[in-house]
Amino acid sequence: MPQSKTVVSQVKRPRRVIDGLLLLDKPQGMSSNQALQRVKHLLQAAKAGHTGSLDPLATGMLPICLGEATKFAGRGLEAHKTYEVEMRLGYVSTTLDAEGEIRPGNPPGPMRASDIETVLAAFRGEQYQTPPMYSALKQQGRPLYELARQGIEVERAPRRVCIDQLELRQRQEDHWILRVSCSKGTYIRSLVDDMGQRLGCGAYVVALRRLQVGCWTQMHSLNTVAEAVAQDTLAALLLPVSALVQDCKKLELCEAIAYNFRQGQSVLLHESPEVLGDPGERAVFVNGAFIGMGTLSEQQRLSPLRLLAVH
Repeated sequence: MPQSKTVVSQVKRPRRVIDGLLLLDKPQGMSSNQALQRVKHLLQAAKAGHTGSLDPLATGMLPICLGEATKFAGRGLEAHKTYEVEMRLGYVSTTLDAEGEIRPGNPPGPMRASDIETVLAAFRGEQYQTPPMYSALKQQGRPLYELARQGIEVERAPRRVCIDQLELRQRQEDHWILRVSCSKGTYIRSLVDDMGQRLGCGAYVVALRRLQVGCWTQMHSLNTVAEAVAQDTLAALLLPVSALVQDCKKLELCEAIAYNFRQGQSVLLHESPEVLGDPGERAVFVNGAFIGMGTLSEQQRLSPLRLLAVH
């Protein structure tokens, strides 16, 4: 007698159009992309992307752009960032952090507070930093970490970065906890490794947490996001798309001019140059609502750069 089979059909939930910025507290052990995909699944969001990757070892703020916010994600990458990092002296790591192969360096010698401050001061301000091999930067289309895992090391061009703040917050034997505020593109692992070399003993990152991106300090865990979805209170966690352009000069248009601007047309403004200000990028609003970015010319003509879609 033939056996009957039960077929279970899986119906995919429809994707939702969600626009806004979610400041996620990324957990340790999860890549930035894994965290992004987790959020996208929880929200059933149609479109999402993150700005400023964090290593799996690191925790803390990972800005996730949803929907129309992805058009302005690049501005999140430009923001300065603040970290708390725990470093261990006297050892080195193949990946410059606790996930690599740890080898003994040299025993750290006795250091006075003034000696430590001298080292910290040497790394404050603008400088050139060489990105680590274990990074997502690409060489001929391949991420550097893929080459590093094969034992291949390639030359990397140093990049100009700026470290605005570098302070020792806690010191216990060979473990230091530092607070670092820095420009985009700064690798904390490289900073710690460079400091270890300057101290002559070696050092690597034990733990890293991103505390702040730009002016944002409040973030939400995956559990909080899941609870908000279940309780239909997600809107309380999201920042508006305009949060990504809050540092840009603002320009308010009347509805008639805004209509043509939204159609992708350049529009001539009639306010005085004193009112409009110098030429350059503007965050454009109508009736207080953000509608996109434009470029203002010396001739007082506003041309669209990126526009929000009208749902």
